[in-house]
Amino acid sequence: MTDDVTGETCQWQGWREATEQALYGPGGFYRRPEGPAGHFRTSVHASPLFAGAVAGLLGEVAQELGTAEVALVDVGAGRGELLTAVLAVTARTDLVVRAYAVERAARPAGLDPRITWTDRLPEPASVRGLLFANEWLDNVPVDVAEVDAAGVARYVEVRADGTERLGAPVAGPDAEWLARWWPLREPGARAEIGRPRDEAWAAAVGSLAAGRAVAVDYAHVRDSRPPFDTLTGFRAGREVPPVPDGSCDVTAHVAVDACAEAGREAGGGAAAELVTQREALHRLGVSGGRPPLSLASTDPAGYIRALASAGQAAELTARGGLGDFHWLTQKVPPATG
Repeated sequence: MTDDVTGETCQWQGWREATEQALYGPGGFYRRPEGPAGHFRTSVHASPLFAGAVAGLLGEVAQELGTAEVALVDVGAGRGELLTAVLAVTARTDLVVRAYAVERAARPAGLDPRITWTDRLPEPASVRGLLFANEWLDNVPVDVAEVDAAGVARYVEVRADGTERLGAPVAGPDAEWLARWWPLREPGARAEIGRPRDEAWAAAVGSLAAGRAVAVDYAHVRDSRPPFDTLTGFRAGREVPPVPDGSCDVTAHVAVDACAEAGREAGGGAAAELVTQREALHRLGVSGGRPPLSLASTDPAGYIRALASAGQAAELTARGGLGDFHWLTQKVPPATG
């Protein structure tokens, strides 16, 4: 099929292939110079309290491993903002941090030379420390399935302008994944096939020789799957239709329970814990509680600082917002024997 205006071939592709090109291909959204921060606000950009919490988590991991030298692997590192902030926090501690940014965009100019920049996950069982993936899994491209009028789940195909059609029936491992994790029954029902995310998370957990792997994302579990897919786009701070032409982010919520199972197998039985960001940050000392009013009279400047910090913490832990993110944590104990 040829576009009547441009004369270019309009290729039909599955959403996984189309998203891969739109986000990570030449000129793709995540390779653009402004980076993710130019289009949407993550917890990393919302407040330095988030980096402080990650630094605290890294300290816990170091203590569990009985060492002061620990690795921090940031998967989906953007332009290195989180690692830069964590290194600033840990500079005031006894921790020796080996920092690795995993990102498919080019290394930013002027980035802290202590940060190793790479476009791939570490080798299996090579990391002792913390692997942290903030809003990474939601950008691992996946296919979309829709049930046709006859009750058959079919792949949804898309063109670069966002036009869709139904393609071949879903089969093989993808069909098995749907049957186990997101069964579709009614005509018109849609789902993202999360198998590539399971595989990506299994590789991430499998890179640990010992430590913790943490994924932070908007997510859902089998008992509360949405009735339709969650595919959407973001551009310049606004939610927009998911058009796979490189002009916007293309993202979808994560079937996090499926990822947890894949991580458990990859981590040799690594136990999984799933909590909201609100609970995770509260454990790490980030609270939106207002400072006592009495502080305003005894230390006005301190009161203003505490009030600003409380506001930032409230944003990070807000219901209906960043606080509803899921934190999936999987611990990999050191090998014995």
